[in-house]
Amino acid sequence: MAFSASAQMWKAVEPENLPVKRHENAMTHANGKLYLLGGRGLKSVDEYDPKKNTWVSLGQTPLEMSHFQAVSFKNEIYVLGAFTGSYPHEIPIPNICIFNPVKNEWRKGPEIPENRRRGAAGAFVLNDKIYLVCGIQDGHWDGQVTWFDEYDPATNTWKQLADAPRKRDHIQVAVAENKMYVVGGRLSTARINQVLNTTIAEVDVYDFKTGKWSTLDASNNIPTKRAGNMTVALGHKILVIGGESNAHVEAHKEVEAFNTHTQKWEKYPSMLQGRHGTGAVYMHKKVFIVAGSANRGGGPELDAMEVFEE
Repeated sequence: MAFSASAQMWKAVEPENLPVKRHENAMTHANGKLYLLGGRGLKSVDEYDPKKNTWVSLGQTPLEMSHFQAVSFKNEIYVLGAFTGSYPHEIPIPNICIFNPVKNEWRKGPEIPENRRRGAAGAFVLNDKIYLVCGIQDGHWDGQVTWFDEYDPATNTWKQLADAPRKRDHIQVAVAENKMYVVGGRLSTARINQVLNTTIAEVDVYDFKTGKWSTLDASNNIPTKRAGNMTVALGHKILVIGGESNAHVEAHKEVEAFNTHTQKWEKYPSMLQGRHGTGAVYMHKKVFIVAGSANRGGGPELDAMEVFEE
């Protein structure tokens, strides 16, 4: 694996105040601000203003929401492919939940088709449509899926797309140059006590131009296998950040980038604090990361914030 030539590092951000500690949460952006939401238990939505370097707690989520990749659509935040309830039988939330940050209001969005509900799935927006991929139906117990769905908010319609090449849960996905990369994740099966050790090496790619899936050559398997990682596109690179596995108790610090131009993995500077189960956001030419769990499993929960400048 090539080392990135970048001399940059992750830097601690020390805002005037800190957000609520949480993990198995998400983070996204709207109107130039960051929004930290969800996690185990009922939590407030916390808003970060980079100009003021301050966090403000907004209203609570209407129900517990965990294990999801939040997306920003038309300056609102959409939660889908999320769980509610406790380990190991978390339940998929049946509707899309939508947060309007300006009004500080939640509303119940459209129903997710009953036969396509799951949590711990990857989600993203492309060309004004919202996509949901993979995940697991019965919490950490069983029921991993290969499903790939498209939701069109303009027509309020769902469409089933071609299944992914393999099942996986505890994933995040990112899109670069009209291709979606599904990296990391695992097959959580608490039913047979197989959870942290079931991480997946292969990288699956969906090409929106051809409408077809492919799997990268085994030489391009993810260098550090992990699940519960954060994934974000940085130009033509897909950054895989942190995560958890059975390799060690501490959450992963590693940051690895798949360069879609060279078709090679690059090693990026590690985070200051290993973590899993949160979100990373690219905004203002920086990658922001906040919260998560410092060890594999359920804690300790973090409120520490760091940033990587491209």
